[in-house]
Amino acid sequence: MIELSKFTDVIYEVKQGVAIMTINRPDRYNALRGRTVDELLAGFKTAWVDPKVGAIILTGAGEKAFCTGGDQKERAEKGNYGETETGMFEIESLHKIIRSIPKPVIAAVNGFAIGGGHVLHVLSDLSIAATTAKFGQVGPRVGSFDAGFGSAYLARVVGEKRARQIWFLCEQYDAETAERWGLVNKVVEPSELMDAAMDWALKVCALSPTALKALKHSFNADTDHIVGIQSLAFDVLDLYGKTDEAKEGGKAFQEKRQPDFGQFRN
Repeated sequence: MIELSKFTDVIYEVKQGVAIMTINRPDRYNALRGRTVDELLAGFKTAWVDPKVGAIILTGAGEKAFCTGGDQKERAEKGNYGETETGMFEIESLHKIIRSIPKPVIAAVNGFAIGGGHVLHVLSDLSIAATTAKFGQVGPRVGSFDAGFGSAYLARVVGEKRARQIWFLCEQYDAETAERWGLVNKVVEPSELMDAAMDWALKVCALSPTALKALKHSFNADTDHIVGIQSLAFDVLDLYGKTDEAKEGGKAFQEKRQPDFGQFRN
């Protein structure tokens, strides 16, 4: 596990019993490369075992983005998302730990929550968004998808019709719409975002940790079967990523043009 002192992509700090993890790649709209995921995993594990930590806030650096998913520039340049501790891009493990950590996770969405970044906030226990936040999925546009928690659990959060709308149209939605759909719990001005997240986190820290752990596991129980679906989905995604169809999506993204998926419709 990467030591906190060696973090390059994530800022980890603890304030008043609240672990704050900030994805610190604003020049890439806080997109995830392998190193970023490794550091987030290390941060969540550190918060898990720290008896002084009662809640976690997950946010992004800067004003533009919370997280925009996998780093497509890295993927285009290297053919993958860069080096990792294990040799694997452990995004699936990151999804699982956000759900399984026995402490509430609050997403403070400060900007774009797109693609894999959208999934991270959906998986968080609570979401507070700045009025400037934008939400959406892009997978089918760039040759990717999340057929696990990113879709099946999303349907539990916003309903089947909304979830399909988010994935099948690949449009962006503002914070007001996200709140109306139940995608976020609260919307505040950008200058108030971290204070609002900290206020909720401190309220959480004042409650019984055992009761919160049992409640979180109870909330998760009804959708834990999605873990199996997700494992299958990532197996398929790994194979799909090697196809010309998937590569067309990534190539079009880099070339800033519309992808030509029609050639693969047979």
